[in-house]
Amino acid sequence: MRGHPVDCVVKSPVALQLGDVVSDSVRPGVYITDVVFTEPVNIQEISFKNFYTAYLTVRVLKNVEGSDESPVKWFTCVRNYCLMSNPHTESGSQDYFSIYRQQMTTEPDKVITVRLILRQPSSVWLSFNIQDIKIYSSADEESERDVPSWLATITPAEEPVDLKGLPDPDTVSSSIQHMWALTEIMQSSQTSASIGRFDVDGCYDVNLLSYT
Repeated sequence: MRGHPVDCVVKSPVALQLGDVVSDSVRPGVYITDVVFTEPVNIQEISFKNFYTAYLTVRVLKNVEGSDESPVKWFTCVRNYCLMSNPHTESGSQDYFSIYRQQMTTEPDKVITVRLILRQPSSVWLSFNIQDIKIYSSADEESERDVPSWLATITPAEEPVDLKGLPDPDTVSSSIQHMWALTEIMQSSQTSASIGRFDVDGCYDVNLLSYT
């Protein structure tokens, strides 16, 4: 799951044009846009909205450990990524795109600057660029193992209820079992003979008789 985009500065596009820029009226077919980070970033995703750019090349300037020549070096991660199936038609001209690190030929780790090279060979369109550029960093192993927020907010278990002054549960359970056993014995030995209303041991109690 991606989080918030990293802080970066997207510089204005620079036209790459042959000849005299002032006198040459030919529209430039290549623009370069640099994205600069405040600190090195391990890139997970580059997302943007296209605006009539046909092909995109992504280069990164990153720290190189153990290099004797230079501590930083340029690498090409994506070359001529197709954004428009046909440069002369509208297809894909204003679509949203995402390029993930799995699609890159070089691991985009410890990146200082991302250089986006935009190319449009068709002269049909007056201008082209890419908009709403957002870059997301890859989550490290520790953050992937973070406890979910809903689990972290669970309150601790309540303290056990104070049972002081109450009968011992084992004694109560034993008494209940004893009463149940007596009930079973009484039901099994119960006679089916009918007993008269005032008959007590085969005799009538005079006090129970009513006179009419």
